[in-house]
Amino acid sequence: MKIVSMVLGELGTNCYLLIDEATKRAAVIDPADDAEAIRRRLEAEGAAPQYLLLTHGHRDHTLAAPALHALYPAAEVYIHPLDKHGAGSFSYPVDALIPTLKYYADGDTLPLGGLTLEVLHTPGHTEGSVCLLVRGEGVLFAGDTLFAGSIGRVDLDGAVPEKMLSSLRRLALLEGDWAVYPGHMEPTTLARERAYNPYLKMAMR
Repeated sequence: MKIVSMVLGELGTNCYLLIDEATKRAAVIDPADDAEAIRRRLEAEGAAPQYLLLTHGHRDHTLAAPALHALYPAAEVYIHPLDKHGAGSFSYPVDALIPTLKYYADGDTLPLGGLTLEVLHTPGHTEGSVCLLVRGEGVLFAGDTLFAGSIGRVDLDGAVPEKMLSSLRRLALLEGDWAVYPGHMEPTTLARERAYNPYLKMAMR
């Protein structure tokens, strides 16, 4: 397994390439503003995208999805159905731009070579926010649910603070430690966030 991080767009969104090194199949997680930069990095890695996976509907996490899907039409594009029209004032109508858009729900799994991604529905930042777990590897792609020392905003249109607390508690209760790759800012670990993140500590009360 290899994880490549790219910071793209005016909001500094983290786009990740999750690559199964045995098969060179990749999942592009949160394809932010620059489809061409993502294409170049995929080619540099010798990887072919099997999935374009959206953690939620805000346009800073989805803007390159239509262009990437045009470049790689075999790559399946997934989002939670509650965010298929975008979300709040940062909306982007992914369903209208990608007619073959697919939907995942809590507990769904996606195979990627020898890896398996599991969908965890974590509403709060948006109604359709998800986190993606790579079980067996201890990796959590958190979107805008959990950041290092912070969380995604809950004062935007479409956000629900009470649901965010419930989602954070669900993450806190995951067994063991996890490497956390958030939608913005630097990576962290779940153990560190349990110990120091005030929002996660609040959710655990």
